[in-house]
Amino acid sequence: MISDGTRRTIRTSVQWVISAAAAAPLIVNASGVPEATPGVAVGLAVAAGLTRVMALPAVDRLLPSWLRAAPAPAGSATRDA
Repeated sequence: MISDGTRRTIRTSVQWVISAAAAAPLIVNASGVPEATPGVAVGLAVAAGLTRVMALPAVDRLLPSWLRAAPAPAGSATRDA
């Protein structure tokens, strides 16, 4: 079985790759730092959106069992947003 840390790393890596792919055209077209700002902003916005969507229980159920979030340990306090 995959550890929780490995599972989180895989999920975060997938989110980062998709975010970078979304921002890549803007970053490549930009020649300087000020022009790259929209590309970076798009990448961060996509990353934040994907992270939020991946945290939804409905999305977690769609993932393969080895990639799903591990259940919270018994007795741990969790905060619902």
